[in-house]
Amino acid sequence: MTTSVARAKPLQRSFAEKLALDRFSGVLVLAVLVVIFGTALPDTFLTATTLKAVSQNQAVTFMAALALILPLAAGIFDLSVAATLGVAVVLSLKLIEGGTPVVLAILATFGVGLVIGVVNGVVIVGLQVSSFIATLGMSSVLAAIAYWITDGNQLVGTNDNAHSFTKLGQGTLVGLAYPVWYAVVVAIIIWYVTEATTVGRYLYGIGGNSEAARLAGVRVNLISFGSLVASGLIASFAGVVLSAQLGTGGPDIGTPYLLPAFSTVLLGATQVRNNGRVNVLGTLVACVLLATGIYGLQLAGAPSWISSLFNGCALILAVALSVRLTRRR
Repeated sequence: MTTSVARAKPLQRSFAEKLALDRFSGVLVLAVLVVIFGTALPDTFLTATTLKAVSQNQAVTFMAALALILPLAAGIFDLSVAATLGVAVVLSLKLIEGGTPVVLAILATFGVGLVIGVVNGVVIVGLQVSSFIATLGMSSVLAAIAYWITDGNQLVGTNDNAHSFTKLGQGTLVGLAYPVWYAVVVAIIIWYVTEATTVGRYLYGIGGNSEAARLAGVRVNLISFGSLVASGLIASFAGVVLSAQLGTGGPDIGTPYLLPAFSTVLLGATQVRNNGRVNVLGTLVACVLLATGIYGLQLAGAPSWISSLFNGCALILAVALSVRLTRRR
């Protein structure tokens, strides 16, 4: 009898895996949310406006989450992503409002994002400082820089130069806002790097066991360094997009993106792939799931703090599920 039970368990697990209940649970929950909110709020939820609002509002959050994928794949936590995004917003606005040509202002902002990534890389990879401590400290430094750039005030683009700049973030293509398409391009690039290149395999190998990867001949330091530089660049790109989308920004504009970005990417690690590793498609599923839940609750009259509660619970759940998946591996 014991033997028959022991043989039955693998069959049960195999059946569950065939149904993809673990890997696509987010899609199932999303479908349930759509049915619930669609039934309760048919006139406001099941509309094209909802699709546009959710996609446009979450484009920057999705890009911030994408910026985390490469370093997290290598086992590195980059807590400075939101602060980098915030500095990019205010720096681009400051330069453009000061008369700097749009292209040069954008390139200069990207350059600052690269520098931030390089500094993180030097501290974490070169000096062997914990990524958590190093990027937490960098976040504080960047917060000070953002206040220095803005002098603690809200920046608003009002000249012709600024109007040209905001066209890059406020237009639409095939019914979707430009920021959505920017996010799609970034997602495709990150997906290709992580899923179809040797660098992607090395990143996951480093995140799984850096010493084993080093012994296998992987240039662990170089690839880890590169992941932080890429993270800084992507975060600065997201900041430029947000700046062009809003046309305004203050010194603390990046702060609200940190928790949603981590909630999205870590919850996404429990989706699509069955090994608990961060991935682009899972991040997309998580982003849409969280955005739909929050937007539906807001339409139902939930208070403004519901988004923080939702993202916080999602982060705790994501980490718990990720630990469970890791133990199963």
